[in-house]
Amino acid sequence: MTEVTAMELFGREVELASITRFLESVRAGGDVRIVRGEPGVGKSALLGAAAKLATDYGMRVLRASGSEFEADISYSILNQLLLPVHSEIPQQPPGLRDALNVALGFGPGPPPPVLLVCNAALSLLSTIARKTPVLLLVDDVQWIDRPSAVVLGFIARRVQGTPIGVVASSRTSTESFLDRRGLTEVVVQPLSREAATQFVTVRYPDMSSQVRQRLLDLAEGNPLALVELPATLAEADLPDPLSEPGAPGSDVVPLNNRLRTVFAARVGGLPEATRRLLLLATFEGSGEIRVLRGMASLTDLAPAERAQLVRVDDVAGRIIFRHPLIQSAIVAASTHTERREAHLDIAAALPSNWERRAWHLAAAAADPDETIAAMLDEAARRVMQRGDVLGAVSNLVRAAELSALGENRARRLAEAAYLGAEAGGAGAELGTLLADAQTADLGPSGALSAASAAALLMINGDGDVHTAHRLLAGAIETGQHGWRADDPALDEAMHTLLLLCWYAGTPGHWAVFHRALDRLIPGPSDILSVMSRTFPDPVRTGAAAIPDLDALLGTLADERDLTRVMRIGTASVYVDRLAEVRESSWRLVQQGRDGGAPRRQLGALQHLCVDGYFTGRWDEVEELAKEGQKACREAGLPFLTWYFLFNRANVAAGRGLTDEAYALADEITRWALPRGVAGAVAVAHYPRTLAAAAEGDFQSAYLHATAISPAGVLAPYTPIAMWAIIDLVEAALRTGRTTEARAHADAVRRADLAAISPRMALIQHGVDALVLDDEEASRRLEEVLSAPATQRWRFEASRIRLAFAEKLRRGKAFARAREHLLEAHTGFAAIGAEPWLTRAAQELRATGYRPAIVDEPGPLTLTTQELEIAHLAASGLSNKQIAERMFLSHRTVGAHLYRIYPKLGISSRAGLRDALSTIRRYSP
Repeated sequence: MTEVTAMELFGREVELASITRFLESVRAGGDVRIVRGEPGVGKSALLGAAAKLATDYGMRVLRASGSEFEADISYSILNQLLLPVHSEIPQQPPGLRDALNVALGFGPGPPPPVLLVCNAALSLLSTIARKTPVLLLVDDVQWIDRPSAVVLGFIARRVQGTPIGVVASSRTSTESFLDRRGLTEVVVQPLSREAATQFVTVRYPDMSSQVRQRLLDLAEGNPLALVELPATLAEADLPDPLSEPGAPGSDVVPLNNRLRTVFAARVGGLPEATRRLLLLATFEGSGEIRVLRGMASLTDLAPAERAQLVRVDDVAGRIIFRHPLIQSAIVAASTHTERREAHLDIAAALPSNWERRAWHLAAAAADPDETIAAMLDEAARRVMQRGDVLGAVSNLVRAAELSALGENRARRLAEAAYLGAEAGGAGAELGTLLADAQTADLGPSGALSAASAAALLMINGDGDVHTAHRLLAGAIETGQHGWRADDPALDEAMHTLLLLCWYAGTPGHWAVFHRALDRLIPGPSDILSVMSRTFPDPVRTGAAAIPDLDALLGTLADERDLTRVMRIGTASVYVDRLAEVRESSWRLVQQGRDGGAPRRQLGALQHLCVDGYFTGRWDEVEELAKEGQKACREAGLPFLTWYFLFNRANVAAGRGLTDEAYALADEITRWALPRGVAGAVAVAHYPRTLAAAAEGDFQSAYLHATAISPAGVLAPYTPIAMWAIIDLVEAALRTGRTTEARAHADAVRRADLAAISPRMALIQHGVDALVLDDEEASRRLEEVLSAPATQRWRFEASRIRLAFAEKLRRGKAFARAREHLLEAHTGFAAIGAEPWLTRAAQELRATGYRPAIVDEPGPLTLTTQELEIAHLAASGLSNKQIAERMFLSHRTVGAHLYRIYPKLGISSRAGLRDALSTIRRYSP
């Protein structure tokens, strides 16, 4: 421990005791701390103390430090952290090993998705921790690069249960890419006046009382200031407000500026070769001796070591600056030529690291250079594939600045604006990029990117869909792209146009899209081809696209392009293939939670919500929909909020919360109508239909269902009509509209929806069994209901059983009706569909069924779903087993149990059996 470190820990007894307790917590099963404080307050010294204590405890310590001059280089912090354990990466499974090697620049290969890098880093650390507890120390995270921040946040949230500790420090009043939500924060306070006085007295016994008081006043308990300011205060001949007590303005000079001035004076006294070496170390960022040795003589480091500006960690092989203000002073003291030469030297020392080399060459460039601009362009595409949208945008903007041709500059700015808008970036900043791009000749690709960006920014703001569609369609139609399908800008523009057409929701808008699609040479890309058939009008074109979609789904496990992952999910929505996308969707959600592109996270949340609604994971849907709304607000993407209002409305309607369902649907309509989002207006009728049916108001249910699509018609380009088929037919039958019900069933049969998916087969045969007085139709339905593939569609299968059983009961087939009603009752109870559960119980009684009853001393206080969970838990099932049976998450089951215990007057699972024995309930 250096003299300065010992000083900085003066008066830190409480903090040192806290570090000891933290390390014990790490060894016992993982822990995390975010340490914040003012510059110079001693954060780094406390991290150093933690490192020393951890080493004494036999722990493996991995350290890294952020640098403001490397904040734009992907995975620079992760590289520092994991470099000492590089030799252990080859022992990881091949996929994880390759992901780390590529991300950290240790080996070639395509850029891995950031979530794969997260899992790879966690796996590596967990493997090491099984032998020796691991402590990660990251200083100055206000300068951490975004991908490293995502990985660090991912690890920090998963250390519980493993002997891994994470400590990250940052300055107060600064933000970083590291998501601190849910992580324990500690603020390092300045030394008390008493502790500071004791230190000054011990360290400077000959200091006059006047100077001592001035020092204490200026330092305000800041340890670094207590060390560095005395030499300046002693210079009595300096007529500087920093050194003259009582000088005019001396009290208003910020402490950081005082310290920066002190360090600048000390740097200025170093030999030129030493200053050059320190400048190289500052820009290189990692401080690795092996890298710096190839650029300069390390003997030149000695004067800086003697001046206590840096120290060398011989174990880690790294130069460590005593404080980031020193690096700022070094850069400030250098000339433009010195800075440029330093960047060139670093680029020459990194021939195999494409991205870092491109970044340093760009930093050295004073004039436009198309070669370097092209390197940055390529680097942008690599980091984009990893999910680092901001990194890609940053690279493209710098590439634009270095572009030798105006067309290339405009194209790169337009691409940057499009990437940011498509992923969910800040509108004002992207609008500025787009405006800059449009001041020059954009060229074919640039024009399409600009139009796509403008359309997205328009609908993300207050603009209407029709204007956005017209703008983009015009750019595609008049573009000089030769209709080449392999033109990335054209492909992206077509994907954006597809979404705009869906929002607009009219055949006229879709006709424009299909004309453009038919002109692509030799044909649309694989995902665009599938989406154009499964998404706009799946009733007519979905079944034929299933083989191609299944081929795409087979690539998901190895797919590294996260945009493709999201789009494959979108192609799966209306043909009921979201089960195959769940794992990939969770990857995208987690990446978004850890700081990735919000647009992909929101798309994945939508897919999980839709799948969860149809399969009965309603608690999960509510949680994810609320998360989606929050993410929309935080990302500045209000346009996507209606998706999550829709899913919340569906669950509310299904549970009989009709006022909430109507209010959410009305909110969608109020937002969509002025903007011309006819697709959302149609969609809002679905939860209204369901809510009306839940109340038994089948007249209203019929009106809302036919507002989506008239009876006897499956309206083109209105895929939500497929979801309302049961509702329309049942409401028509309940209101005496037998002809309309049969016409709608005929339309379903003619379209052969059963060819699309097991769910559509269930619906097709279900409505046939309801409207046809045909035993063969009933037999086919019962055959479908018994198929394993049907069991996944819990809500619709239960609703069809209920409606079919009502028909059987009216035909006096009581035993057969009871069989379906019992299955429906179980299904409705599992998902909490209270209105339909009540109907099922009433129908059971109408068939003459009498449930078993046990004594009940008081009123029932549990909902049906809570009662079901309670009985399953009392039978000995674990939360996970209950979750699997009831299509919930295990966390949701746990939350229900904690609400159940106080209702039953117990405190744990052990009391469930006795408590339930006193409750009377129907047990069909």
